[in-house]
Amino acid sequence: MPKKVEEKENTEKKDLSIDSPIKEIEQKEDKKTTKLKEEKAGIAHIYSSSNNTIVHITDLSGNTFSRVSGGMVTKHSRLKSNPTIAMFVAKKSAERAKDLGINALYVRLKGKTSVGNTGPGAHAAVKALGKEGFRIINILDATRYPRGGPKKKGGKRGRRV
Repeated sequence: MPKKVEEKENTEKKDLSIDSPIKEIEQKEDKKTTKLKEEKAGIAHIYSSSNNTIVHITDLSGNTFSRVSGGMVTKHSRLKSNPTIAMFVAKKSAERAKDLGINALYVRLKGKTSVGNTGPGAHAAVKALGKEGFRIINILDATRYPRGGPKKKGGKRGRRV
């Protein structure tokens, strides 16, 4: 004879609502205190030509925090525009800016007008500023370029030599 197994119904209802895990997570997050740093932004003006690299860090209104050139880092004049020296220039300039509380930068690159491009140290300087812990907000190329200019010498048929 087979035995009858009586099944008991669960009178207790389990709380399977979706809200309970979320409440636990919220409670855990409330216990943790996050310390938010106030972001203080500055502008890094990087002038890079074929002869030198200059990093000039200012606040947003234009007051200078630090200005370092390739000649202040190396004594060899031929190395002033070198990417390695540009990296050291950016590091030296960044140390002073960090002491004054800047932690984010707008970067403005500038080169020689006649050549039309920045020198070899510009990208190395930007990279070094990023590695120093600054949050780089924007990079802008502020190199000037001629738009027409004065009239060339000579008439309708050009200058005859």
